[in-house]
Amino acid sequence: MSGFKNKITALRKHHEELLSRKNEPLAWGNGIYEKYKNPIITAEHTPLEWRYDFNEQDNPYLMQRIMMNATLNAGAIKWQGKYVLVVRVEGADRKSFFAVAESPNGVDNFRFWPEPITMPDDAVPATNIYDMRLTAHEDGWIYGVFCAERPDDTCPGDLSAATATAGIARTRDLKNWERLPDLKSKSQQRNVVLHPEFVNGKYAFYTRPQDGFIDAGSGGGIGWALVDDITHAEIVDEKIINARHYHTIMEVKNGEGPHPIKTPQGWLHLAHGVRGCASGLRYVLYMYMTALDDPTRVIAQPGGYFLVPEGGEYIGDVMNVVFSNGWIADEDGRVFIYYASSDTRLHVATSTIDRLVDYCMNTPQDGLTTTASVETIKRLIEKNRSTHKE
Repeated sequence: MSGFKNKITALRKHHEELLSRKNEPLAWGNGIYEKYKNPIITAEHTPLEWRYDFNEQDNPYLMQRIMMNATLNAGAIKWQGKYVLVVRVEGADRKSFFAVAESPNGVDNFRFWPEPITMPDDAVPATNIYDMRLTAHEDGWIYGVFCAERPDDTCPGDLSAATATAGIARTRDLKNWERLPDLKSKSQQRNVVLHPEFVNGKYAFYTRPQDGFIDAGSGGGIGWALVDDITHAEIVDEKIINARHYHTIMEVKNGEGPHPIKTPQGWLHLAHGVRGCASGLRYVLYMYMTALDDPTRVIAQPGGYFLVPEGGEYIGDVMNVVFSNGWIADEDGRVFIYYASSDTRLHVATSTIDRLVDYCMNTPQDGLTTTASVETIKRLIEKNRSTHKE
């Protein structure tokens, strides 16, 4: 066997060891969920055929001809018995694309499908697309709603100026996608999520209105809008259902993660909150619940964050960030929460519907002042003293 073939054999063996590596939950946590030892998908998990030219004559040094930078912010769905993620893969050229990876158990052995998704362009092609939320809607389609980024033509010469709209596509098989026109809105929209059910006979969207590409500006938080025709979706009336607050985890901006999970007690929501700090912006995850009969009415919201970057999760392309736009609720009540750390790699945390509902319904809300926080802690201390006496 030639030296070149030996290199290929060793490369494939190393790659297979990574793909088949068993994942284990960490021993200690917070009782709400379990994090896992290893990231579930990294740039190194992408197929070798996407990165290497295996023709010895054309690539005698077996170099990576196309390098991958990150795997992050995946939509999630249970599909034909497998745990399936539509992953945002970012190449070394900074362009993101969508690719499907599946696992038999949801926590390890994720493998990409042979080719990335070919996403049709909108009438005005986007420079970059990313962060797809997947919704299996009651109309029978699987929808992908994602950010479509374009240069801002109103700022000639400014190569960092951009605009964001919500791209919409739908599929029956996660392979062939029909692109619908982008969501029309008076404001920029980067984090838009389709509710899985009709509301008053209309499609319902969770939105995040923004004045600019980065800054929320006058955008007050997570919005809600009803749309008559998803094939020509336009926001006419939008209201804020989960607002930002001063000196909280969501003072700069907040946005819906994946679509909410329906439970007997209400809709479970996973969202991200952003605040400023000395090192930049800090992204964390938080939860809230809304009423079954009115998904816009908040019935519970635990104070503070639900999940934050820890240890090695803190380090990456964009430090101090966790972000989620995908989770899967199994029929047995287990929940798989897929999140990215520092815009670099994907992880999973597992919980159950019962635990997440308990967390939402029984965790104190944010009193919005130091005095209120101290009083909340003291009430818990006193309760524990009383319990100890019993």
